[in-house]
Amino acid sequence: MSDVDVPVEIADRTVPATVPGCVHTDLLDAGLIPDPYLDDNELSLAWIGRADWRYRTTFRPPAGTHDRIDLVCGGLDTVATVSVNGVEVGRTENMHRGYRFDVRALLRAGDNELTVAFDSVYRYAEAQRDRLGDRPNAYPEPFQFVRKMACNFGWDWGPTLVTAGIWQDIALHAWSTARLATVRPLVALDGRDGRVEVHVEVERVADVPLTVRAAVGGVRAEAVVEAGQRTAVLTLAVREPTLWWPRGYGEQARHLLEVTLHAPEGDSLDTWSRRIGFRSVKLDTTPDEHGTPFALSVNDVPVFVRGVNWIPDDTFPTRITRDRLAERFDQAAAANVNLLRVWGGGRYESENFYDLADERGLLVQQDFLFACAAYPEEEPFGGLGGEVAAEAREQVTRLTPHPSLVLWTGNNENIWGWHDWDWQEALAGRTWGRGYYLDLLPQIVGELDPTRPYWPGSPWSGSETIHPNDPAHGTTHIWDVWNTDDYTKYREYVPRFVAEFGYQAPPAYATLRRALSDEPLAPDSPGMAHHQKAAGGDAKLQRGLDAHLPAPADFDDWHYLTQLNQARAIQLGVEHFRSHRDVCAGTIVWQLNDCWPVTSWSAVDGDGRRKPLWYALRHAYADRLLTLQPRGAGLAGGGGLALVAVNETAEAWTVPATVTRVTLAGEPRAKTSVDLDVPAYSSVTLALPAELARPDESRRELLVAEAGGSAERALWFFAEDRDVEWATAAWDATVEPVDGGQRVRVTARTVLRDLTLFPDRLEPAATVDAALVTLLPGETTTFTVRSDVALDPVPLTTRPVLRAVNDLT
Repeated sequence: MSDVDVPVEIADRTVPATVPGCVHTDLLDAGLIPDPYLDDNELSLAWIGRADWRYRTTFRPPAGTHDRIDLVCGGLDTVATVSVNGVEVGRTENMHRGYRFDVRALLRAGDNELTVAFDSVYRYAEAQRDRLGDRPNAYPEPFQFVRKMACNFGWDWGPTLVTAGIWQDIALHAWSTARLATVRPLVALDGRDGRVEVHVEVERVADVPLTVRAAVGGVRAEAVVEAGQRTAVLTLAVREPTLWWPRGYGEQARHLLEVTLHAPEGDSLDTWSRRIGFRSVKLDTTPDEHGTPFALSVNDVPVFVRGVNWIPDDTFPTRITRDRLAERFDQAAAANVNLLRVWGGGRYESENFYDLADERGLLVQQDFLFACAAYPEEEPFGGLGGEVAAEAREQVTRLTPHPSLVLWTGNNENIWGWHDWDWQEALAGRTWGRGYYLDLLPQIVGELDPTRPYWPGSPWSGSETIHPNDPAHGTTHIWDVWNTDDYTKYREYVPRFVAEFGYQAPPAYATLRRALSDEPLAPDSPGMAHHQKAAGGDAKLQRGLDAHLPAPADFDDWHYLTQLNQARAIQLGVEHFRSHRDVCAGTIVWQLNDCWPVTSWSAVDGDGRRKPLWYALRHAYADRLLTLQPRGAGLAGGGGLALVAVNETAEAWTVPATVTRVTLAGEPRAKTSVDLDVPAYSSVTLALPAELARPDESRRELLVAEAGGSAERALWFFAEDRDVEWATAAWDATVEPVDGGQRVRVTARTVLRDLTLFPDRLEPAATVDAALVTLLPGETTTFTVRSDVALDPVPLTTRPVLRAVNDLT
């Protein structure tokens, strides 16, 4: 370790290391540091990222005789010197690449020693910054001066825990004659037939002819790599294969592609296999009367994107198991999500991530790893031989087999930042990343994977002559809502594609109680304050509450209402954008998940618990959606409101529907009936007559739109909850046991606004199947609680476990 202030109980200690892993998790496993996710422990562990660390192990060489024995490092985090038996074999400075070193000549019989020494990534990044000149970024950390997961340095939702370690597999690979260095299958459709171009690169130590064979779907091909050559292309044409589709559009058929390498005598030298999917991807950006669209099609079927942004699911990547990813993917799919955008401040996601996406039919948009900063383009980063090019080539090649990957994006918010975040004067002409996003990366994607579209940034308008965040062109991020404006401002936008928009709320109560020792919990108690990383975040939460909801009397009220307001904000935005699906081709909510327990924009918190936002997303992203929307000019005979029916299925939606204006007591004041006839993948907008759209008593009435059981009903309140003349919430509840839990049946005696059950307040592992249910007097709803522990029916059916907005009155 270096000359940082290392705690005496750790200095000069040797600690068992788990590989893959990192220093933080090893120190935690050894009981030498506290959990960095609890309270403000993060602050006392800042020294770890500024220290040097050394991993050491002994090993025996593989048996037998081999032309080469390579040390293969899947991923080193980050600035490392690798030595075998005291001899340096290589240096690394990029977390996002793998490395291979020929160590055969250094090995001896018996024990051998491997050492991987990690220099402080801060020292490296700060040295690069001093050499190249500082550049602006969103946070006071040097993350753009090292090729490492940027959010390790802290973000407005994440802790500053700067890691070091062997974060991916490390092993010896013994081989002779030749090996498969890369296999890059380019999959396309030719009408109904499938076509696979298998691009193979070999590494050889013998100058002999080699044979490459490939097989998929019962079709085989082979090619000879002549002596002195290193590459081959094999083409396989598969007649009418079963296609791979996104979830909701068809099955996720995958086909085993096998590639083998053979010596002149026919002996097998190396093998490679992956499951591929036959599908086409197109991105329509042809200018039209509304501007520049951003419309994705798969297999020539337009896909309205119902997306969420994805961040690393843990600050420490090796703790993210396949089972944990599968749980997140199941949560996404159950919320009717069809696309995950892998955000550019994290990592190129894992093979487990992409295999699960392929399996479950979740589309993936992968950012190249540049976020919220001006990035230097000089060496060692820029140029065709620089770190960025090397990492991009490796990752594009690695991910070509995955049908779920449908879009590469050059960066997150950096082109926008150059335009709008006062960077240009600070840069004074220095490079900032433009050459990556508009030259280098599209060149690499075009060369290595022309089957997928590339888009230079998120947001990006499609042209340097148009502002990068112009909502009428390409993709847009909407952050005036949350930062400065109320969420009703979403209705002022009719964008072509919304790639980020979000609203904050705290995590689940059980998550807070596990992570914080504050007594009592309060919005501004020390732990709560530390786990709110957004600038002015609590003030923004309060501004949102003041605009819409009754004043909270205590922390329990504040917790429920802030979570409710987050759900309301995103549901309003998604339903508004979907109601304009003839112009807007998709939305990607910020964000699905968290990497630790924190107040953030997530729908699923850092402990994996679903917030009310998750249930709102499930409703707003439903295949068939009824929504009541304000509509002014252009709807003849209307009173300013419209019923919009959105159909994201392959079948026409033909059903009778009603819209009724009722009092809070459930008394009807006006009603209309319509016959909905919504073609596949489209929407219909119907103006509501004035007698429905204009209430007699705005504080005592609402609209209810229903279409039988074909879609959830839609509601429209004429006044904000803070102004509504609520009856104090009253209900009757019963609880009965069911397999795996309990059924809670609630019958409303008064109107109940956004009735929500929080069973984790009684048992941290308990979950519930529904939330945000509004009932009129006499209506009944059922909640199914899943728990291994029987919950006491009395607290289960009373405040603060069972809540409604009007229980505050």
